[in-house]
Amino acid sequence: MVAPHTEPIDGATTEVIRHHFISAAEEMRMTLTRTACSPVIYEVRDFGISIYDSRLDLVAEATGLTRFLGANDYSVRKVIDYVGREGLGPGDVILSNYPYWNGAHTSDATLTAPVFAQDGGQPFAFLCVRAHWADLGAKDAGYVIDSTDMHQEGLVFPGTFVFRRGEPIREILEIIRFNSRSPDIVLGDFDAQIAAIRTGQRRLAGLLEKFGGDRIDAAIGRILAHGEAAARRALADIPQGVWSATDFLDDDGITDEPVPMKVTVTHRDGRFGIDFAGSSPCVAGPVNLPFGSTMATCKVAFKALTTPGEPSNGGHMRPLDVHAEPGTLFHATYPAPTFTQWTGIVALELIFKALAQAMPERLPASSGGDVPGFMMIGVHPDTGSAYAISNNDAVGWGATTRHDGADTLNHPCQSIVRNTPIEVMETRTPMFFDRLEIIPDSGGAGRYRGGVGLRRDIRFLADGEFLTVMKKTKTRPWALLGGASPDATRTILFPGTSRQRTVGTIRVAVAAGDTVSIRTAGGGGFGLPRERSPADSAADIEDGYVTGSGAAPDLGGPAVKAASK
Repeated sequence: MVAPHTEPIDGATTEVIRHHFISAAEEMRMTLTRTACSPVIYEVRDFGISIYDSRLDLVAEATGLTRFLGANDYSVRKVIDYVGREGLGPGDVILSNYPYWNGAHTSDATLTAPVFAQDGGQPFAFLCVRAHWADLGAKDAGYVIDSTDMHQEGLVFPGTFVFRRGEPIREILEIIRFNSRSPDIVLGDFDAQIAAIRTGQRRLAGLLEKFGGDRIDAAIGRILAHGEAAARRALADIPQGVWSATDFLDDDGITDEPVPMKVTVTHRDGRFGIDFAGSSPCVAGPVNLPFGSTMATCKVAFKALTTPGEPSNGGHMRPLDVHAEPGTLFHATYPAPTFTQWTGIVALELIFKALAQAMPERLPASSGGDVPGFMMIGVHPDTGSAYAISNNDAVGWGATTRHDGADTLNHPCQSIVRNTPIEVMETRTPMFFDRLEIIPDSGGAGRYRGGVGLRRDIRFLADGEFLTVMKKTKTRPWALLGGASPDATRTILFPGTSRQRTVGTIRVAVAAGDTVSIRTAGGGGFGLPRERSPADSAADIEDGYVTGSGAAPDLGGPAVKAASK
């Protein structure tokens, strides 16, 4: 082990080293996106890349799916505990996707690799590259929405060496190949992750050669201490107290019963605690959340509240405590299914809902409720190749005490994650997009209006399966200080036919000529609607965000539930 950070180091050198770590992580990200095979990685950016020191404290991260980065913190410790440090050598890479250790579902494969000095010894750093793999042999192609235990969700690796001393372990890679419906894409993405790791190893080797282990270690000490101090300064400006909030997931994927969630946030004496006591026990379906994923959700909320403008490191999270009892919705234990990770998305809004009681001026109203996801699965009629292409649609963001919510953006939990371009979906699947537009009146009314959602009409040109993942379609997003709650997200299957119905999460067979329409939620309003300025109201109508009728067209009900005063 490297000795504790004790050697003094000046601030300028510390900053150079800190930016070198961040640059290395970003170069790893660029390597991954330029070499990956799956659009979910190179287009959507469904990945997380992290660099850790010898004590497994986060030193730097690349921009990616926000909740993956916090999950890497949990995963790297579990993986190294499992395989042990003693047998690690240069060029080793370990694969993990065991959900209860990896902090995600089985399709989110994490590669962990040590970084050694040229003279060997113990690792002085660790790299993690996590990315969503197209298929690992789960019971269903694409996304699993109704599994009842972990073993239906795909091939599992607790912490398995896939490279030893720089050489791939062919037998393990062949197991992956023969258990995947999309082996070329999966192994191509695996190669891209390996390339990202090798990039990181080269950059850190150069850093070590330039500055030496002692100076790097001392710099990391200052980086982490600064992160902790910044978080504590921010906490000092936040009221102390205890606040709770409740909400519901639509269902667990097996029954139609809503799944209750509760959070209690405590800020006292420099500690910030998030406790999910009172939430549902583990349920039959795959909405249970591994504890690593729960911790990651809480880290996103805490970081947004305290140090949103600083690149993350482990010091920022030192004042944070997270608790969820094993065997409950937010601490899944074997063999509970965990594939549908939408619980964490809804939980992020739940944490903010609790905090908004104490500081509504610092938080927005709810943004859309969750991430409206959809996917088509099948065999392409032109190429004969299997496909499973997904998209996460945009929602309206919640209004704040100072301005309207943003219109049709990816949910705040997703950071720089993007939707899948129409050009990709229309060329790789037999989906054709007849309509993509904002939904007037879909944002909650208020002194400041919630952002509007979008409408996406899809026509299928060939047979296949269509799948949606949405877990906040039966209850509306919340508003603040008298604002209005918008209508929830919904999907209309086969509109205009005798089979028309409105659904949330579903997997359904579709045929050529069938259509569906996705209507995503707007954001909650802030303040009383009657307090909105006449100029802003007139601009809303002129710009098409509001019709003036108080109801969105063709949505099956009023979209603006404004208070009368």
